[in-house]
Order: sequence, then structure tokens, then C-alpha cells
Amino acid sequence: MRITEAARRLGVSPRMLRYRESLGLLPPVRDQGSHRRFGPDELAAVSQAMELERRFDISPAELAFALRAMSEPAVAQAVRDLGVRIGRIQAPRRALDFEKEKALRLLRPR
Repeated sequence: MRITEAARRLGVSPRMLRYRESLGLLPPVRDQGSHRRFGPDELAAVSQAMELERRFDISPAELAFALRAMSEPAVAQAVRDLGVRIGRIQAPRRALDFEKEKALRLLRPR
């Protein structure tokens, strides 16, 4: 189906569907160079994205960035580093730190 019909079925505007497509929130177009046709897979993907946005009170852009952070290791690492720096994520413990703590515990007087 064409974008106008898909938008009507989903209860959004065609412009919103194009915006979601530009953010990467739709499956890729099967035939490059042709206009997007909306089938059951595309409608299901948009519905799932809209449900996540409602459930977590986020925008389509925020959801698109979350997907990018999950699929691009460099982005994931940069976000993780920021989370550690601002205290939202606990820094990973290194094996040597664990061994050092274990040794210090064993050396403590009883």
C-alpha cells in the first residue's frame, strides 16, 4: 500500500512516516530506486516503534538514537564512557582490581 493509506491505518500523517523513515525506524526498501510500499512488516515495525515511544515516553529521534547506540559499537562505547563519567553507569571492574581487593582482604588482621 502507498504511504497515504499506511498513514491512515496507523493514525499518523504521511509526513510523520517519512520522518520515521529518515530516522531509520523502518525496514529498508526492498527494491532500491522504487517508492516505498507499506506491507505488514512495515506497518508492524511502525506500530512497535510507536508503542515503545508511548511506553517509555520518548520521541522517535530518541528511539532512533537508542537503536544506533545498540548497533554501532563506537557509539555504544562513547555513550557508555559518558555514563561512567557522570555516574549513571558503574565503571567495569578490572580483573586486577578484583585480585588486589582480594589480596587486601586476606592481609587484614582478624
